[in-house]
Amino acid sequence: MKKTWILVANAHRARCFERDGKDSPLAELMDFVEPRSRITSDESGGDITGDAGKGHGRTAHGGTQFEPHTGPRERERDEFARRIADYLNEAAATQRCDTLALIVSSPMLGALKPRLNPAANKLLRHCVTGDYTRLQGNALKTRIDAALGLPE
Repeated sequence: MKKTWILVANAHRARCFERDGKDSPLAELMDFVEPRSRITSDESGGDITGDAGKGHGRTAHGGTQFEPHTGPRERERDEFARRIADYLNEAAATQRCDTLALIVSSPMLGALKPRLNPAANKLLRHCVTGDYTRLQGNALKTRIDAALGLPE
């Protein structure tokens, strides 16, 4: 049987499930939580990475080069996406799954998908925008089946 991995994620939480067939139950493999993503800008104390000097003298000529502003929340989401992608990339490289499906919130999808390596992209069969991270049990299975276009 083909093993399908289904990732359900948003910027705060990601859950990876394995399924051996469309009628088989979902087995949760991993639950990622990004606790820093809940910090508000007031609590974070502003920009914690120290971007001082960015854009000055980096082009090796007299001009300047400025990078787009990236706030703490975007950096945290990007780091979280990198951790998840590393997990999926390693699974693809070691052939722990045959197909991959992503059901991910829109901002997280934009951060996650470019970080998937060619092996993981080759396994990707479904890419759906949605946030099912809080669903459990039969409600989760029903929503995943509907998102992936599986018959009831």
